[in-house]
Order: sequence, then structure tokens, then C-alpha cells
Amino acid sequence: MFNRERWSEILEALNANRFRTLLTAFGVFWGIFILVLLLALTTGLRNGVSKDFGNFATNSMFMWGQVTSKPYKGNPKGKGVQFKLADVEALKRKLPALKYVSPRNQLGGFQGANNVIRNEKSGAYGIFGDYPEYINQEPMDITKGRFLSYSDINAKRKVAVIGRDVVKGLYDIGEEPIGSYIKINGINFMVIGVFKPAGSSGGDQEEEATTIFVPFTTFSQAFNRGDNVGWMAITANDEVSITSLKPTILEIMREQRTIHPEDIRAIGNFDRAEAFGRINGLFDILTLVGYIVGTLILMSGVIGISNIMLIVVKERTNEIGVRRALGATPWNVKAQILQEAVVLTMLSGMFGIAVAAGGIWLMNYLLGPGGVENFANPSVNVNVTLIALVILIISGLLAGFIPATKATKMKPIDALRME
Repeated sequence: MFNRERWSEILEALNANRFRTLLTAFGVFWGIFILVLLLALTTGLRNGVSKDFGNFATNSMFMWGQVTSKPYKGNPKGKGVQFKLADVEALKRKLPALKYVSPRNQLGGFQGANNVIRNEKSGAYGIFGDYPEYINQEPMDITKGRFLSYSDINAKRKVAVIGRDVVKGLYDIGEEPIGSYIKINGINFMVIGVFKPAGSSGGDQEEEATTIFVPFTTFSQAFNRGDNVGWMAITANDEVSITSLKPTILEIMREQRTIHPEDIRAIGNFDRAEAFGRINGLFDILTLVGYIVGTLILMSGVIGISNIMLIVVKERTNEIGVRRALGATPWNVKAQILQEAVVLTMLSGMFGIAVAAGGIWLMNYLLGPGGVENFANPSVNVNVTLIALVILIISGLLAGFIPATKATKMKPIDALRME
């Protein structure tokens, strides 16, 4: 069927009216171009928004005490909930599916009162008492020195890991922070490491860069926190969803803190896995919308090709009559029309894919490897290209079906009589 003579006929038919052919092909070109570009932009948004989660333990949740909303076992309504170290041990003991249960405490905060002094310089920084595994839950890049260790925890060492902006605020340019001392609320701590935030952006990154980490046990002793726990960072094992464990975790904590079993306000929580799932769900919807919008635009181009093919069939009525009179079967005529429609659709569609690919490359070149905030690495995978090719073939067949059917219904004698 795809012989040289047939291809010559197709090219001749397409060249008969080049301007009309180009206008017709533009509809398909534009449709497939928009389809690929929309999918690439959606991927770029997904990559950009998700990169904040990318380096973090997404199968994690945070939990903190609030105020009871119901009286229970002698405890009045409105009582503040204070976590204890015993609660951490209870969670670890009762839920082996938990990978990390990290108690945390905080002193000061971003843009708060000056609480850290070094020589004549001072600044307001967030001081966190943490365990070594916290770096696995919210990774950071240690640029100098090291992070906290269990030997620091057990010995209650007065050591600190400081953010890069703390270095900028308390040290002169070129001055070595490792081994130096800073004074936190009047207590000396030796700097053992410098970090920068990993995978975050905007205000969160600024706040994290002005953070100081010290051993949890040292924090509790130095700042008189006893066995109190401000909040917990909890991560489940990879094969278990933290979202599925959350009801059990909250139930255990209500039991530990003597809270009414139905008091949902007493313990606050943020489920990072759930939030990450919502974001992925949103982008799945956007991807579907991209397919729908691109396909609808493509179909408008296909309709244009179908209309033009109807005109072509009418213009070639005599030719069709001659071919039928010389013995061409209805299938031969239909195959000719269908093939012309598919070729026109494929050529314009492939050109649209090529131009879209060039546009995607240009965007990536201008954005650079890291992209910008909430947008990075727009791209489409091979599957999208294969889907686009299938859509093009089906579209070409649909575009040529009605004209081809009309052509085969002509009787040879009637076709020869038409002017």
C-alpha cells in the first residue's frame, strides 16, 4: 500500500494548494504543541513545589500539645497539654513501626529578642534541643564540622551546630567558627558544625539558616526544661504510612496525658505525608486537565483537516470516478484518502512536538539546573511522546474517515459526469 507511486500522489495532493494545507496543518500543530507544553509546565510546577519535600522524610508527622476541650478524670477543660520524655518512650515501645520519634524543645525564635552573643556581636536566633536522628527527618547540608551525636546527648555536652546566617551575623568574613564559643542565654556553647538548609526555599529557608541546634539533654538541663518535650517529629518505617498510624499515635498520647478519648483539639499535629499526597493529587488533576485541554484543541485541528479533506474529495470527484472506472476498489479509494489525512496530521503533529521540545529545552536552559522557586525542570517523558503519536494517528484516521466514506459512496458514472 505504501509504495512510491502512492506517496507521490499524496505529496502532489498536499502541494496542490500549499497555503490551504499549511493553514489546515496549523490546527493540529497548535493542538499537539499546547498539549506537550501544558504537560511540561505541569511537571515543572510539580518538581518545583515538591523539591521542598524531596530531601525530607515525607513519611513524617509533627505533634504538639495544645489545650483540652473536654474535662476528663479530674482534669478540667482548658488545661494545657505538656508532653514528657516518657511519652516518647511509650510511642517507641508500643509502635515498632515507627522509625524515629524525636523529642524537640525550642528557645527564642526567628526575629525574636537577641538571645545569642559572641564577643561584641549578638542576634536573635531559634535554639532547638534535638536528637541526632533529626537530621534524617529534615536533612541539612553540613558544610563544616559535624552534626550532633549520641555521645553529645549522653555526656550533655554544651555544643552547637549553627546555621550559615548565624555565621554571617556573629563572625567576621573568613573567621573560622568551628571550635569557637557562643553564649546562648548566658551559657557558653562550643560550635562543632555549620549547616545550610537543604531543599527548602523562601521564608522557611531564611528561618532555618538562623537556627542553632544543641543536644536535647543539654538544652533540658541548661534551660531548666526537666523532662518536658515541646513537640515531636515522628517518622514511620518506609513500608508503613504515617497517616495510617496517626490515629493510633494520637490515641496513645491521649492515654499518656489523661485526655478524653474524643478530645481532638488537645493535641495538634501536621501530617507531612498527607500534605505531600494532597500536592501530588493536585498535580495529577492538573496533568489530566492538560491532557483534556490539549486534546480539545487538537480535535479542533482535526475537524479542520476533515473539512479540508471533504473539499479535496469534491475537487477530485472526476479523478475518483476515473479510478473507479479503471477498476479501483472502494477500499483503494478510502485508503488513499485516509492515508493523506494521516500523513497531513502526522507531519503537522510531529512538527508541533519538535517545536514544543525546543521550547522545553529553552525553558530549562534559562531556568538553570536548580530552577526557580516553585518551578524546576519542566519536561515530558517518553510515554507522553508515545501517547501523542497514538493521538495523532487516531486523529488522522478520524479526520479522513468521513471524507473517505463519502468518496467510496460515489458511483463511477456519477463521478465522471460531475464538472
